[in-house]
Amino acid sequence: MEGSSILSHLEANVSSSQLLMERPATTAPRVVERKSHPNISLAVILTVQLMLVLDVTVVNIALPQMQETLHFSQSNLSWVLNAYLLTFGGLLLLGGRMGDLFGRKRLFIGGVTLFFLASLVGGLATSAGWLVAARAVQGIGAALAAPSALALLMISFPEGPQRNRALSYFTAVSSAGGSIGLILGGMLTAWVSWRWALFINVPIGVAVVLLAVRFIEGNTRQRGRLDLAGALTSTLGMGTLVYAFIRAGSNGWNDAGTVWSIVLAAAILATFVLIETRHEQPVMPLHLLASRSRVSAFVSVLFTVAAMYGGFFFLTQFLQRVMGFSPVVTGIAFLPMTLSIFTISRIVPRLIPRLGPRRILIGGASLVALATLWFTQISISSDYAPGIVVPMILLGVGVGSSFLPLSIIVLSGVPGREAGAASGMLQTMQQVGGALGLSILVTAFGTATRAVPTHLLVGVAPAMRAELVFTHGLTSVFVLAAVFALLSLANGLLVLRSPSRSEPATQVVLSE
Repeated sequence: MEGSSILSHLEANVSSSQLLMERPATTAPRVVERKSHPNISLAVILTVQLMLVLDVTVVNIALPQMQETLHFSQSNLSWVLNAYLLTFGGLLLLGGRMGDLFGRKRLFIGGVTLFFLASLVGGLATSAGWLVAARAVQGIGAALAAPSALALLMISFPEGPQRNRALSYFTAVSSAGGSIGLILGGMLTAWVSWRWALFINVPIGVAVVLLAVRFIEGNTRQRGRLDLAGALTSTLGMGTLVYAFIRAGSNGWNDAGTVWSIVLAAAILATFVLIETRHEQPVMPLHLLASRSRVSAFVSVLFTVAAMYGGFFFLTQFLQRVMGFSPVVTGIAFLPMTLSIFTISRIVPRLIPRLGPRRILIGGASLVALATLWFTQISISSDYAPGIVVPMILLGVGVGSSFLPLSIIVLSGVPGREAGAASGMLQTMQQVGGALGLSILVTAFGTATRAVPTHLLVGVAPAMRAELVFTHGLTSVFVLAAVFALLSLANGLLVLRSPSRSEPATQVVLSE
């Protein structure tokens, strides 16, 4: 069934009645009818989710131009992505709780507004520091908007087939957004300028805000106070940990700054957990981690995204630097992955009632592992077809098969008052997985390129040596990405097989 016909059955009239003044008993009360617009609301939510996820990768293809224009070093270039991922992932928990307490519609609109304003400022950047700062503010806006977007979807559709269908569209956009960003980024970079990879958010953001004010229904605000200490320590802890991995990539693991950064990150994150156990309304309600299935789903999200985003970062550079693709051709080269994600995302909701989320999740994780292992065979003489396009399609089908089951497992049984917090936790795992995965893979790349065996360079023309060194580092990156994918598969096979008896019935059913 097409998306429009599915969601058209979800429309309902919301009626409210109010006596304006005392009337005789025979006078019927005046009823004011107000129509909900689930189709339009869902379209707005999906547009925002696409914009936020797309911005993780839309700058990937523009990185070489950014590096040349703003004079980034190779190791610092990853901060164009990590500045966004860190504030996005680090503040998602706070954004989710703020939506629960102050109103999700308000946070949704405010976050989108901050996001597109920061995009405008970033597009005008004249220095590396300016761009990185703008990307960090973009992440703050995204962290305010994203949990409210998913929470608004959850409260708009009842748990069961209706919500699963809506979630299938949401997860399709989330999964395919990365590859769509590569296509769009390539076109904008080649046809206009890398700055338009950021400017494009402005008209879309303005349109979304205007539609959200008119068509999205808000939620009842709850009483409580924000866990600012928890939000601060979670963001600082993850930021410090990512910095430690990036520093290790440039200075080595024996560097004193690397060691102390790891120690400091561990101390800050331990403090975060301690704060969460004592706060009345923590940004990360720890009782949501009592479900073994939910925790396992979080782990799978972390590893899957780590493998996927890191692959995007390096594969786009390989296509341009080694294979000689232009930015626009590089973007189009990712089209098979995008199409495979969208295709499988339409099929998975029909398979879940028959097979269950666990079987589909294991199948998806297996394909992600196969794709990353295939990418380890890339060489300087590889052809796009089949050496790259086939594993791209496998990766798209695997990722597209994984995220809807994971979302169902994470969000099932969550009370409405904590929908924002649960949504924030799910998306935090996605963004933290991307940031940590990228930083670890950057470290592996730096280590591999500094230790290229000399026999590989014997007889190689000087003009080809840089390409050979880059390709050697790329294969090392995909070996580690394959490890991430295999860990996600092992987690699905071993942990989701036998949920604990103390878990809610809905969780057990989902995991069988």
